[in-house]
Amino acid sequence: MTTVVRGTSDTLTRDALTVLQPGFVGTTPPDWLLRRIGEGLSSVGLFGRNITTPEQLTALTARLRAERDDVLVAIDEEGGDVTRLEVRTGSSFPGNLALGVVDDPDLTRAVAHELGRRLAACGVDFNWAPSADVNSDPDNPVIGVRSFGADPQLVSRHTVAYVEGMQSAGVAACTKHFPGHGDTSVDSHLATPRIDVDPDTLHARELAPFRAAIAAGSKSVMSAHILLPALDPDRPATLSPRILTGLLRRELGYEGLIVTDGMEMQAIASTYGIERGSVLAIAAGADAICVGGGLADEETVLGLRDALVEAVRTGGLPEERLADAAARVRALASWTQAHRARGAGSEPGAAVQEGTAPGTDIGLVAARRALRVTLGEAPYAPPRSAPYVASFAPVANIAVGDETPWGVGAELERLLPGTRTGTYGPDTAAEDVLRAAGERRIVAVVRDAHRHAWMREALDGLLAARPDTVVVEMGLNQAPPRGALHIATHGAARVCGIAAAEAVAGV
Repeated sequence: MTTVVRGTSDTLTRDALTVLQPGFVGTTPPDWLLRRIGEGLSSVGLFGRNITTPEQLTALTARLRAERDDVLVAIDEEGGDVTRLEVRTGSSFPGNLALGVVDDPDLTRAVAHELGRRLAACGVDFNWAPSADVNSDPDNPVIGVRSFGADPQLVSRHTVAYVEGMQSAGVAACTKHFPGHGDTSVDSHLATPRIDVDPDTLHARELAPFRAAIAAGSKSVMSAHILLPALDPDRPATLSPRILTGLLRRELGYEGLIVTDGMEMQAIASTYGIERGSVLAIAAGADAICVGGGLADEETVLGLRDALVEAVRTGGLPEERLADAAARVRALASWTQAHRARGAGSEPGAAVQEGTAPGTDIGLVAARRALRVTLGEAPYAPPRSAPYVASFAPVANIAVGDETPWGVGAELERLLPGTRTGTYGPDTAAEDVLRAAGERRIVAVVRDAHRHAWMREALDGLLAARPDTVVVEMGLNQAPPRGALHIATHGAARVCGIAAAEAVAGV
């Protein structure tokens, strides 16, 4: 049977480019990217490597829009541990877990609005956030503090608040990772996670925040590269018609843009390949292909474009499906363009919260409210002289990255000049820290201590030798509080470090 392609070759090519959301290398757009925007590319994804200052970012987005005014400029800016806007300094906003611990939806809405306002001011109008994953597995290696928490209803109300706050600033939110990445012990950057729970559990737990986000008008939803046999035993969600079209579109009634998680992640790339995977994703119901975190060159874009065109021509992808996907991308671009024309966040009814004016410290306010401080058996006496900060650093997951600084050393140095810091890994012994600290008071900074036996053993040795050691947990706070003072920040954003340092110094 011969496949009849009704669209022209130019139309097919433009539609294929329209559904791609690629990245690039550098702080200015390369010529090849500008050329493809002129040919129909409708979206560009930004990462930490593309950003140095707000002024540079503003110039970059202006150059993109000089080529095409309605181009979508996307970014993976969750705040907290996952920041691209402040990749070299740490975020001015705490992440989701800290906001969930406070459990004040108005605060979450205000934080998201201010973050969105800053993005919009730099010309970014599409944010691949928030994470709506219910972190039901405390050993989850990739979600953790990126989730608002383990309770579906708490996650739901804060997902709604985040979506409302972000979109009131004129930046499209992208609720992720559908249908839920919280109950996994595998990082989909590295392999394919599998969630083996029954459909009732999935609907009551994983899907609850997504239902809430859809009702709140989330402009986009991002699919997860996870296998859920109760929904589809054969294909991960990103490639599953049952999950994207059957569940998300038909059952949940979602009409907005569906974007994939990064297609170069190993859950897809090592099993299907990014070209075949992208064709299968669009055929399954996805509208936009996110790629560029690792593969950020023209060859990748052209390969994906040609794979989609060829799939239409050979009957592997219905032309109508590709055209529908491209139309949804253009519809979102029109929404963001209209917001820019009006002035982001200034339209009637915008949910502008008190304390979100330019230069506000709403992020620091939120980080301070998220601190949970537990006193040891003896009354706590802050250090009277400069302490020694021992940072126990696990290997960062790919979503967070290892280029963003974290900890309390720099912040304590401002409060207690002369503070020294050492960083320690899995081969650390307590004696190493004691030797480096000398007579100084020790502040031990950990991240997800419950997941790392070496970290707990080092703490055991430190506390046995120096019971006055302060412990600061900047990850998921699952281990029992220990130390002369135990501070849980619920995230490693820069503002979380500031709040923890204040508590250590007693200011």
